[in-house]
Amino acid sequence: MQDHCRLNVDCRPSNRFDDPDSTLAENIEFLPNSEGKKPRFTDFEGKTSFGMSVFNLGNAIMGSGILGLAYAMANTGILLFLFLLTAVAGLSCYSIHLLLKSSGVVGIRSYEQLGFRAFGITGKMAAGIAITLQNIGAMSSYLYIVKSEFPLVLQAFLKTDISSGEWYLNGNYLVVLVSLFVILPLALMKQLGYLGYTSGFSLSCMVFFLSHIFVFIITYFTECIKKGTVPQTAYTIPILAFAFVCHPEVLPIYTELRNPTQRKMQHISNISILIMYTMYFLAALFGYLTFYTNVEAELLHTYSRIDPYDTLILCVRLAVLTAVTLTVPIVLFPVRRAIQEMMFPNKTFNWIRHVAIAVILLTFINMLVIFAPNILGIFGIIGATSAPCLIFIFPAVFYIRIVPKDKEPMRSTPKIFAACFAGLGMLFMIMSLSFIIIDWTTGSSSALGGH
Repeated sequence: MQDHCRLNVDCRPSNRFDDPDSTLAENIEFLPNSEGKKPRFTDFEGKTSFGMSVFNLGNAIMGSGILGLAYAMANTGILLFLFLLTAVAGLSCYSIHLLLKSSGVVGIRSYEQLGFRAFGITGKMAAGIAITLQNIGAMSSYLYIVKSEFPLVLQAFLKTDISSGEWYLNGNYLVVLVSLFVILPLALMKQLGYLGYTSGFSLSCMVFFLSHIFVFIITYFTECIKKGTVPQTAYTIPILAFAFVCHPEVLPIYTELRNPTQRKMQHISNISILIMYTMYFLAALFGYLTFYTNVEAELLHTYSRIDPYDTLILCVRLAVLTAVTLTVPIVLFPVRRAIQEMMFPNKTFNWIRHVAIAVILLTFINMLVIFAPNILGIFGIIGATSAPCLIFIFPAVFYIRIVPKDKEPMRSTPKIFAACFAGLGMLFMIMSLSFIIIDWTTGSSSALGGH
């Protein structure tokens, strides 16, 4: 009878139909589907369009890491950077395919619950902790940019001295105000699909940023000074690993998609990754060609050296601030879901808990940004651990464990590829951590923010 009720919508309380966030009993969210058929969501009818889903996933992919890619290209060279970026983008598409295939087999839309289905409570906690670390690191990097850049932009617009002591030029106050009046209201939305419009605006701000980097390269090309340097590659791989981490958002976006199919969601993922791949490469290329080896770890600082009061530069900096600010709510949703699934696994949706988790998360991240003098160095470690897990290791091992052996034997080609994919992730993690440790012990650490 329990199995019958699990497969029968009418056996559930009626209020579950309007409750997309009611957790776990959130572990069976849609029914397994045969090839070519749409998944039938048992508790939620998706209403988000294809375009809005692309905006949301693209915004989840995009992050402050775009500001460090020119520095990464300066350390690796154009060809090696292009190869690494292409490889990570392609591998991200494949790992999303593994996630969607696994979710289709068992009818689960939650990354953490895929871990639970594959490895029990250990798999669930591992996925939840990785998502939490990854996304808190990403949100911290976004708010760190707000803290450091917003006062400088205001100072330039107002033509005042930042040492004047005015409260509105204090980055600590500004990051709290932005969190309270912009990020928190968006983070309190019940459904991720509602953020499609702000995600579209965020992406348009980054397009504006990209277009004006091209203007800069034409305007200031003659001012470039070529200067040899020893490449510091320790942070390059973690930054690129951060670049396409959107996997915690994939299944929730899939759930809220109108008329969802696995193929349709894969198309959304591929398009989003392609858009961000293009933007990443052009931003890195234009930034690198403008300054060559003089590019700084944070591209906006490099441009502000030219003329901090230039109107065009100020508009670009403001666009980047807007973009990273509007990305925070998208990234916060999976963290809140992970916390709910780890700490309140059998609780249905509750507004008080929904709001409280968001407030606690933003408070913690603000304290981290305000009181930690230099938090960016930790993002290399986070990128070297949680990002390979979320992109490579977890999708592969979940796929191997979840897909039945009668459908795909352990020695079948798909599972062999998945096993190799997991092994690549482990190699990726070990290599990145080794580079960073060597870099720190030799005293040449160059902390880079990621995602």
